Amino acid sequence: MGSHMDTYALKAVTDLPAPFRSAFSFRYFNSLQSECFSTCYLSDVNMVISAPTGSGKTVLFELCIMRLLSKFINGDGNFTHHKGTLKTIYIAPSKALVQEKVRDWSQKLGPLGINCLELTGDNEHYSIKNIQDADIILTTPEKFDAVTRYRITDGGLSFFSDIALVLIDEVHLLNDPRGAALEAIVSRIKMLARNPEMKSSSLSLVRLLAVSATIPNINDLAEWLMAPTQGIKRFGEEMRPVKLTTKVFGYTPAKNDFLFEKRLQNYIFDLLMQFSGGKSALIFCSTRKGAQEAAQRLSQIAMTFGHSSPFIKSREQQERLREASLSCSDKQMQSYILYGVGYHNGGLSLKDRNLIEGLFLNGDLQILCTTNTLAHGINLPAHTVVIKSTQYFNKEKGIYMEYERSMVLQMCGRAGRPPFDDTGMVIIMTRKETKVNELSQYQMVWTDEDGFLLKPLVPGKLMTKYYLKFDTMKHIIQAPANCSIEDTLHIICRAEEISWIQLRRNEKKLLNDINNDRDGRLRFHILDNKGKRKKRIQTREEKIFILANDCLTGDPLVHDLSMSQDMNSISTNGSRIAKCMKEYFVYKKSYRGALNSTLLAKCLHQKLWEDSPYLLKQLPGIGMVTAKALHSMGVMSFDSLLEADSRKIELVTGRKYPFGNHIKDSLLSLPPKIEMVVTETRGQRMGKSKLLITLTRLSQTVQSTNKKHYADMMVGIEEDNIILFYEKIRLEDFSSPYCATVLYSSPQIGMLTIKADLIHEEFIGIDLHEKVIITPPLDLKVTHKHRPKELSSFHPKDVHIIKDSVDRTSRAATNELIENSISMPSFKLIDEESEDDMPVVETEDDDCKIITEKTVFDHIRTKAKSLPVLPLSNYTPSPSLEAFTRIRKRTREMHLELDNSIEVSEVQESSKTPRSIRYHEFTEPELDMHTIIGPPDNNSYQIDTEIWSAEGMLATEHHQNNESRILTEEAILRHVRKFEAQESCKVPRNTQYHEFTEPEQNMHITCPPDDLFDPMKDADTLATERQNFESGTLTEETILQHDKVPFVCVSMTKNDIQCPVISSSESKVKKLLSPSLHKRQFCSLEVPGEVKKENPFRGFQSVFSFL
Repeated sequence: MGSHMDTYALKAVTDLPAPFRSAFSFRYFNSLQSECFSTCYLSDVNMVISAPTGSGKTVLFELCIMRLLSKFINGDGNFTHHKGTLKTIYIAPSKALVQEKVRDWSQKLGPLGINCLELTGDNEHYSIKNIQDADIILTTPEKFDAVTRYRITDGGLSFFSDIALVLIDEVHLLNDPRGAALEAIVSRIKMLARNPEMKSSSLSLVRLLAVSATIPNINDLAEWLMAPTQGIKRFGEEMRPVKLTTKVFGYTPAKNDFLFEKRLQNYIFDLLMQFSGGKSALIFCSTRKGAQEAAQRLSQIAMTFGHSSPFIKSREQQERLREASLSCSDKQMQSYILYGVGYHNGGLSLKDRNLIEGLFLNGDLQILCTTNTLAHGINLPAHTVVIKSTQYFNKEKGIYMEYERSMVLQMCGRAGRPPFDDTGMVIIMTRKETKVNELSQYQMVWTDEDGFLLKPLVPGKLMTKYYLKFDTMKHIIQAPANCSIEDTLHIICRAEEISWIQLRRNEKKLLNDINNDRDGRLRFHILDNKGKRKKRIQTREEKIFILANDCLTGDPLVHDLSMSQDMNSISTNGSRIAKCMKEYFVYKKSYRGALNSTLLAKCLHQKLWEDSPYLLKQLPGIGMVTAKALHSMGVMSFDSLLEADSRKIELVTGRKYPFGNHIKDSLLSLPPKIEMVVTETRGQRMGKSKLLITLTRLSQTVQSTNKKHYADMMVGIEEDNIILFYEKIRLEDFSSPYCATVLYSSPQIGMLTIKADLIHEEFIGIDLHEKVIITPPLDLKVTHKHRPKELSSFHPKDVHIIKDSVDRTSRAATNELIENSISMPSFKLIDEESEDDMPVVETEDDDCKIITEKTVFDHIRTKAKSLPVLPLSNYTPSPSLEAFTRIRKRTREMHLELDNSIEVSEVQESSKTPRSIRYHEFTEPELDMHTIIGPPDNNSYQIDTEIWSAEGMLATEHHQNNESRILTEEAILRHVRKFEAQESCKVPRNTQYHEFTEPEQNMHITCPPDDLFDPMKDADTLATERQNFESGTLTEETILQHDKVPFVCVSMTKNDIQCPVISSSESKVKKLLSPSLHKRQFCSLEVPGEVKKENPFRGFQSVFSFL
């Protein structure tokens, strides 16, 4: 219990009766003593006091003694003492501390006739009469325990009835192996005090006072000593009258702990010269031999300085040390004292210990090497304290062990003792390869290269804040950034905080049945290597995982007492660990990890999943029975409970009026209702786009509830798993509406999903989640500043390629096209204009070369012999990528441009709604593109491209009027019959390339059917079919025999004339893409009535013309 002290209300010594004032050498008590004055001197309550070393705790003992002796003051103010009637027992952990108090109190209280008796191992000359006559008995726990057991039948406990005050110094000794003796004697005194036969004695009203600088569990100790609330006093380091400076030095470890401690002796002298400032120093060593060797090493170094020893300031000091060395019985000590160095341990005789303490107290002996015997309360003038190694040798276990934290603090408390010094210095010498390196490895602390500077980092602060063990924090740090709820639960199951949970033999059957989960209750299960549920639970972590899942269902199957306790421990510790994980992931800006950890933390706290049907269990007064009854009537959420009828609730639950009203009133414990709106704002800030998060409080806070509700507002990008914004909000106090601006980088490719979450800290089922999908801006306008280089063999003005800039090609379709393109033959073309004796000049693309016509024909004849005969198929084959590949290569080299923009009406497959896209330049085509051969100069030409879809639907695009129409199957058939009657072009579905020769004004397009002139047929059949085709007597059945449904039909009209006039000065090239591109066919435009000489290689001329 912290105490607030008024520094302006210091108590004076004159507030005490006149006989007691001479015991104090000062006029006013300090702030700590003044705070405790009324409780110590003006009352008889038991007390437990925790205060830093050097803050004046000994005066509190003396005030309690004065309170006891005040009973001997009569009405005239005179002190009349009755020897031995009211005894005070002072218990200290060391003989040195006892002897110091004997000297001090004998000097202060001796004039009042107070008799002080020392009961230690050094004082064996006492009798029962001495004990009965003593007013203050000063002893150690072990000695007093032995005295109270000795000669019980002969009156050894006869003085117990006179005990009225028990003072326990350094009560933290209870945590030491020696604490058993202390606990035994205190319990013995308490037991005898409650004996009915002692009612008339002073023991029945015995007062207990315990004091220490390090009491971590002061409330537990107060309960043991029966101290009331006003008797508990706790003071922090701010009460230390002398400020301490602590230095920690790390050194490389040796082969073993013994050699390491011995090596540290070589560094002590340099540290003293650097930090002690020529003042006295205490050097704590772990063993008696270590203290003696440290003193020997320091005296040897001082000997090298000759008469100018750094530890001797004057000739008078040296003379006093020489005289003291002659009276010392320890031969080694005699040589050390001459150089101002000594050692102190329990192995010295009482005479030598008193001699050494006297020399050090007077300042003649500047350096004192000692064991931890002087760590407990010895008031010695030590300005500097050196802790040589933080380990000591445990004789019981035979190993070196780390000092307890309380012991280190007691050693540090010996530095800067008032009234000797106003400052203090603590030097701690330890290993460099200790826990610090491991902490630094896991980024919990920061150290410099030499290891002298130490600074805690955020993970280390979180471990301290949530009081987690190091191994648990290591699991959290090693967790993946996108940690799921199941991963988080597995980390909690491996935590050291619940490692005490064991898997018992009689629990395995129930755990196996729970994991089998035939009813589908559990969210997660223990799985084997094959991903199936394990039939047998075998480890402690698996048991914890099953119990946690069973607990989170809200209606666990576990009813065993021990397993229920394990389940409660898992939920409480797991919630604390999950909260630490949440803050760690927020620090690492991991969105998924922070979100899942936050949800799991409150789920473990409420012992419910967020989608549980028993969410109403969170309300006070609603248990599982009531929650199930409300669930049966369809009331599963807070909103449905608010709308439910109170009388119906009472009817379903079987409770009486006004139970329904109380249940609905429990909704007042919920936090106020909040609305969250996420809006995307225009404009940019610092080169980033803005998102506005608005929180509005829809309901008012209930004034009767003093509890505050908190929520975590988190905004993150789902794809990148990054937290953009995080803030902890108190729901009752924020100014509504509350707006937060979140900056994010706009995506260049693909979509961006931004999620905003408002997660309540305590309640589940009322969280808010919003999602915004950000798409990149659609920019289709592309302008080239420089006209690309044109190839001489192409006429880019006549070839226009239209492409939608939005790539709709799926990955599967692309892979299929690539496979088809690989199966098609490719030709390495040679430059047409190069002479036979000239080297061939390669172009930028190795696949695009120009060859002579003869070379092409020879190459194709060779390839055609090796190609298999393509079978006829009645289904629509998959598209090929060969045409696309050639178009890409040609277009990349040509970089065609259009002088005028062309507007294309595109039909979307999903909505069948035309959308108009204006293209300023045509780029490389994809699957959904059309190649159009435009008229040279006449704008009155109308180009209609009718494309048959794979389902038999015909889509027509009018590029002049931007209108789109979709024809039905019946309209398609009429269209086909119309063109058949007009002897129009019947292009097979597999047509890919068309060659146009120079026709006359009145001409029609004729195109041979697929594989009409199949080279595999005999010569007579081929001649007959060719003659029928040229004469126009080819029947419809013959054509349909080769390809039943035409796929592409091209018509060019001018002034309602079916065939356009194509310029005679240059050839026009048109390429139509179809879903079926397994075969290559070619058509020619012929003038009706004109007999044209047959060219057996007409198709290859088409290829050459196209190239």
